[in-house]
Amino acid sequence: MTEPTTRIIGFLCNWCSYAGADMAGMSRMRQPAGVRIIRVPCSGRVDPLLVLRAFQEGADGVLVSGCHPGDCHYGSGNYFARRRLELLKRMLPALGINPERFHYTRVSATEGARWAEVVSAITERVKNANDND
Repeated sequence: MTEPTTRIIGFLCNWCSYAGADMAGMSRMRQPAGVRIIRVPCSGRVDPLLVLRAFQEGADGVLVSGCHPGDCHYGSGNYFARRRLELLKRMLPALGINPERFHYTRVSATEGARWAEVVSAITERVKNANDND
């Protein structure tokens, strides 16, 4: 029997993080199979309700990934995302969700190797958090 796959929903910025994930895939870098990517125009467009909906629909973990500070295609969308998502992370325990199951990161278009490392680490962290629940 195979071990069940940890299901992670990733909301990725089109301009940086999605391109970084694409680079990792084209370079055939080793990545977990359970990550499902949703491409968004900007991480600033990710409504916290989308994150909660992903958990409600059965995601083991949720990842939001955007541009590095100063690199946002839309100017300051990544700053808005960070503020909004940090607040969400603080509220998760009150909603009965382990905050270790949610992560916000930044990956640029040229960081395919970093994407592979980040998504592998987050998958392990989510798997451990779910084992402890």
